[in-house]
This record gives sequence, structure tokens and C-alpha cells, in this order.
Amino acid sequence: MMRVLLAVLLSGLFLLNPSGGVSAWMRDAHGSNFGLVAERGVVKVGEEAPNFQLRDLDGNMVSLSQLRGKVVLLNFWATWCGPCRIEMPAMERLYRSYSRKDFEILAVSTDPQGAAVTRPFQQEMGFTFPILHDAEYRIGLMYGARSLPMTFMVDRQGIVRQKVPGARDWGGPDARELIQALMKS
Repeated sequence: MMRVLLAVLLSGLFLLNPSGGVSAWMRDAHGSNFGLVAERGVVKVGEEAPNFQLRDLDGNMVSLSQLRGKVVLLNFWATWCGPCRIEMPAMERLYRSYSRKDFEILAVSTDPQGAAVTRPFQQEMGFTFPILHDAEYRIGLMYGARSLPMTFMVDRQGIVRQKVPGARDWGGPDARELIQALMKS
């Protein structure tokens, strides 16, 4: 009896996908389908970065497309993420070392509490780069950012040139070489 009950419960939570694997089905707060998680879009290197609009800490809408012509470091993170907290001070130093004419950082917070947790964190750490909010994780899923932190390097033409899983030393020579190379393209 317990096995039957468990099977019924699991069948409501998971769907068998055509490849034979199991994928979670998600819905947003309005009941709209997000789609099968395993089948969600995963942005690949060499593809155009999908445009999005998210609010910043001041409530302003920011879109990726408005940054066309700049190199963009698009970072998905959360305040509770230890590796995110470790890499962000180096991101700030990197942000301060380049002109806004050529380089931008968009730090997309996945914290469901939004500005209530990111604003104190930003103030405590002294970050000046834009912090955007993706509380429902729609943009993170669209990009295929299944772990945090996850960074996408976008060139001036809006093409993803690198996908960087995990924390990195954004103050190191490798990061600077990558940004310099993207600025020349």
C-alpha cells in the first residue's frame, strides 16, 4: 500500500520525458507552466544571450539588450551562497577597474526575498555593480544556471563567449585577459 501511495505521489510530481529520464514539472505563481526542468533552455557558448528584464535595487527595469556594445559579466548568485560571497569582492574590484563605456556586471540575485536581503548585503560589502532580482528564478532557468554561482561572459555583440560554473578569482590575470580579449572583439 505504501509503495502504491508513493508511486501516485511521485507521478504527480514528475513526468517521464521522451528520453526515458525523469524531469520535474514546474509552474509559476500564476499556474503557468515553466516546462520540464531538464528540457529548459540551456544557453550555450557561441549563442546569442537571451534578453531579459529585471528590477534593480532601486526598482528600475534593466535589460540585457540595453548593454549591447559592452562586455557583460552576467552572474547568478544568492546571499546564502558561500562561494558567491567569496567571489563577489573580486568582482567589485574588476568592476571598478573598467569603464562603464566598455564593461558591465549584472549580478542577478536568486534570493526569493529580493531587496530585503540583497540591499543590506550590498551595503555591508560596498558593492557598486548593479544587483538585479530574479526571485522566481525564471531567468536563471532560461540560462540553465542550475548551480550557484554561475557566470556568463557576453561579448559586445550579445554572444555568450564563456560559461563559468562555480566561484572564480575575478581579480586574477585569467579574468582580465578574458575581458580584454572580449573588448577587442
